[in-house]
Amino acid sequence: MNRRVTSLTGASAIVAAFALLPAAASGQTQAAPGKAAASTKAVKMTPWGDPDLQGLWTGSTMTPLERPKEQAGKANFTKEEIAAAEKEAEASRADRTPRAGDVGTYNQLWFEPALKSSSTATSLVVDPPDGRIPYTESGKKAQDEARAAYGRGPFNSWLNLDTGERCITDGPPVYFGGYNNQYQIIQGPGYVSILHELYREPRIIRLNAEHSNIPQLMGDAIGHFEGDTLVVESTNFPDTDSKGWRWQDAWRTPRPSTKIVERFRRVDDQTIDYQFTWEDPKMFTRPWTARYPLTNSPATRGLASGGIFEYACHEDNYGLVDILSGERQKDKEKAASDTANKSSAR
Repeated sequence: MNRRVTSLTGASAIVAAFALLPAAASGQTQAAPGKAAASTKAVKMTPWGDPDLQGLWTGSTMTPLERPKEQAGKANFTKEEIAAAEKEAEASRADRTPRAGDVGTYNQLWFEPALKSSSTATSLVVDPPDGRIPYTESGKKAQDEARAAYGRGPFNSWLNLDTGERCITDGPPVYFGGYNNQYQIIQGPGYVSILHELYREPRIIRLNAEHSNIPQLMGDAIGHFEGDTLVVESTNFPDTDSKGWRWQDAWRTPRPSTKIVERFRRVDDQTIDYQFTWEDPKMFTRPWTARYPLTNSPATRGLASGGIFEYACHEDNYGLVDILSGERQKDKEKAASDTANKSSAR
């Protein structure tokens, strides 16, 4: 499985990785981390009186999660940089011949990277102000190792592949990758449900309730409304570290020390102002916040419109089986070659 998005870095470089999330919508008031943006729009309500967040939403973006080092101290890209990046993003939609020894991946028909900028911001991280994730020393090492291992192995076991490649989950928060980026929000009295198109993954958020003490892979999500903002706190994540599970990005690895607070605020008919704050003292020196707009109008991001489609992926998928089978074949070939070399050396 191969996942990628297009991202703004420098003038207009293309990041072919699982880069993350966009910043506040252009023209929207930028609020301090943990606060919702100001809006003069009347809040749409459900029949039972909660702010209405329902619909199909995507956060797919060209904005990088962290501020590129070459943009240090610069909060916004120029119009010229954005125009150049959009042009390069469009050009990147052409299929390319795989490198020698590479079996290739899906063709471009499968992918849906953002082709239009949703913000001038140079990062989705809004706190710390430098736009960078505040890793601990061990957290940065884990993140670097995770990125270096992605697609390169070793592939000695299914545990060497990340949870996305195993078709299990990418976990919270609202996230996006190369495809199947939509989220469907459905509300009922006392509940909010968020269905991720990728992995067909539902989250059930109980409103005005107490946390359960049962660890869950997506965390135990409890929500409440602060005015017109839905605030969701997720805790009670399992100890996936001890099980040897891998995430494509180590910062997303949930563990008992993880707490995620998300905020959803309907800004207008087409936009939800979304942000999450991630806390985990094992990975980060302090809590940090990323913020970006969700839209129910994918055309504004250069994306195709349509409903949620089935994502028929499971842990015994062909990709996983073939990757491990290929590696075992390489092991046999290497063993035979080593034996032959030893015999010829005698």
